[in-house]
Amino acid sequence: MTPTAICFGANAAADPLYPSYHDTEWGRPSSEIVLFEHLCLEAFQVGLSWRTILHKRDAFREAFASFDPDAIAKFTDEDVERLATNAAIVRNRAKIKACVNAARIVSQMHEDGETLSALVNSFAPPSHDRPEVGAVPVATPESTSLAKELHKRGFRFVGPVNVYALMQACGVVNDHVVGCPIGDEIAADASGVSSGR
Repeated sequence: MTPTAICFGANAAADPLYPSYHDTEWGRPSSEIVLFEHLCLEAFQVGLSWRTILHKRDAFREAFASFDPDAIAKFTDEDVERLATNAAIVRNRAKIKACVNAARIVSQMHEDGETLSALVNSFAPPSHDRPEVGAVPVATPESTSLAKELHKRGFRFVGPVNVYALMQACGVVNDHVVGCPIGDEIAADASGVSSGR
């Protein structure tokens, strides 16, 4: 069984985009822009499959200025309407506005000397054992607390489930299941020693 199939299942492993995403991106520590991208994409994913979003990701990057929050923060109502007619992305006005709003919040955080990365990572659990196959949580107390904090700051489409998906995707937690060699590699990189956890 491939590492992708271990973590995401056989259907995902058969998709041409998933193996690379699983092996080179998912669960690895992320830069500020990559974390912001995932925050936006997880909002767009609400009610849809991650597969849909992954296949539209290049179009999202083109439409949303490579997810540079300072650039998106300057988007106007006309930009929102333009994006709402872009068939290459998810044309949901509320989610488009949520992404623009998130960019404005993050841009202001930067002006205030804060980062989204520091905020998200401050909710990392004190310890985290990688899950067994079939036992990956969909939300945790930490993702629930982070979702509340993001909502309090004005972010939208930030519930405990998609916020946990953000934490998984950006390496706040390593949820590559036990037995996945990519998860072993990430764990070893984090600890500096060879480890299965």
